Amino acid sequence: MSSSGSTLGQDWDAPGGYGDDGTRPARARRTEQPPGFWRAPFSGHYYREVGYVLTGLPMAIVGFAVSIALFCFGLGTVVTVLGLPVLAGLTSAGRGLGLAELVRVRGLLALDVPAPAPVRQVRPGAWGAITARLADGAGWKAALYQVVMFPWAVFSFTMTLVFLVLGWAMALYPVYHWVFPRYTSWRGYQLFDFTDSHHVRHAYYIEGTWQIAAFSAVGLLLVFLTAQLVRGLTGVNRAAARGLLGG
Repeated sequence: MSSSGSTLGQDWDAPGGYGDDGTRPARARRTEQPPGFWRAPFSGHYYREVGYVLTGLPMAIVGFAVSIALFCFGLGTVVTVLGLPVLAGLTSAGRGLGLAELVRVRGLLALDVPAPAPVRQVRPGAWGAITARLADGAGWKAALYQVVMFPWAVFSFTMTLVFLVLGWAMALYPVYHWVFPRYTSWRGYQLFDFTDSHHVRHAYYIEGTWQIAAFSAVGLLLVFLTAQLVRGLTGVNRAAARGLLGG
């Protein structure tokens, strides 16, 4: 068997994710295995995933705004000479944003995705650079990533923040229960308070020992389930990074 054939089962770890001949990209690989169910909420891996989701929203806003603005402006002026350089700039911006996202995915989601091959410019000069970037499939996919992942970033941010805060607030309720009767007019955490059609007020407070224990137990369950929720949400980001940003 030739030496070239013997490398088919190996990972390629050259800079940029390519071998010496620049023809075969490396495979995406995990750099850290996720913890088990019981250890997940207390692991650094989980909180890096949370950090990825929470910081992902401002990154997604920037990426979406840049991509949509350049695409609309470039498409609107494509009949003129100005439109093509703008669209070429879109693929370049997409690549730059995509590389920044790959860094975040590698550092926070423990997934090493090889970067796409550099743009190959066949023709010399400025027009050659423009046409090369217009034909850059990786740049277009990276720009598409910024658009399609924006709604997902909003959804992931909302779900993660709500369940993260709710779970820990409920689980730690026995620690701060005393605050309510001492500093507020509530006897405990108020679940609901309404007046029915017969003008009878109905209010329910978490104040008894068993009520507090059950409330905290439900919160602790939410803490463990939130870790799995965040893993599922970031799993979509991992798949999108492989498919749209990887080489």
